[in-house]
Amino acid sequence: MQIELNQFYARLGAIGLILVLGFVLGKKKLISTDTNKQITNLLLTVFMPASLFAAFPSEYDETSLNLFFAGLVAGIIIMLMLILMSKIIFNKHWFKGGLRFESQFALIFNNATFLGYPIVVNTFGPSGVIAYCGFIIAFNIALFSYGIWLFEHKISLKLLKNIITNPNIIAVLLGMILFLANIKLPGFISDAVGFVGGATTPLSIICIGFMLSRADFRSIFTKWRLVVVALIQLILAPVTTFLLLTWLKFPSELISVCTLIQALPTATSLGLFATEYGGNNIEASELVAISTLLSVVTMPIMVMLFLG
Repeated sequence: MQIELNQFYARLGAIGLILVLGFVLGKKKLISTDTNKQITNLLLTVFMPASLFAAFPSEYDETSLNLFFAGLVAGIIIMLMLILMSKIIFNKHWFKGGLRFESQFALIFNNATFLGYPIVVNTFGPSGVIAYCGFIIAFNIALFSYGIWLFEHKISLKLLKNIITNPNIIAVLLGMILFLANIKLPGFISDAVGFVGGATTPLSIICIGFMLSRADFRSIFTKWRLVVVALIQLILAPVTTFLLLTWLKFPSELISVCTLIQALPTATSLGLFATEYGGNNIEASELVAISTLLSVVTMPIMVMLFLG
């Protein structure tokens, strides 16, 4: 499935303006670090789940169901592929020193949550979001299991609890159940959920802009290894995703959605996970900033090559 490049770049420009707003708010100290953490928690527990729940059609149709499960299967395949690639590229023999597991995390997990949702919904509309809902289940399960294991290197009950209680997974599963059962919520409830979910796009982009406002751009680009890791993630992930899903003959719309998602910068959660579970949180956060900035150049190129 091809997308209209002019419309895509226009929407990307709108998202860029909101990102600049978040950057300015951070520089002017109108948003503090604590405020950003609170907004992030609200996004992960309230706004994002509401948007995913509201993504399912109000009436059952087989096309949407097939697209959802295709997204789920594609997500599982992509996660397994990226895990294998990360272990091969960033192994202890070829990638000596620190940041090995942070680099593996960066290749596997991109900003599919905060940045992925607004780009998908603005580029592909409702059908694209249905495929995204399937993909995000596989993504979140991998993130809160293997993503944590990369830093802790142990399996615990906490991993299972993080998956079972993840609000985004619960919201998608609940939305799917109501969709399959063809149950319609009262209009005022649907409207309320839609209004809350509508806040996801601006708030998530503002948070990314704030994160960039905290970066020291004069020093981070002197760290060539971080730049190399970011470029590997931004180029290799979408290219291999497009080729693999095309070879497996997935629907063209799903290939476009997943390829676009994989062209996104690495997940902002890398810095949070490194802080929480004992990684190199400083360079991990710098890697997120570098990847986000480089994606301004690489993502339009990936879109033009594979989706335009």
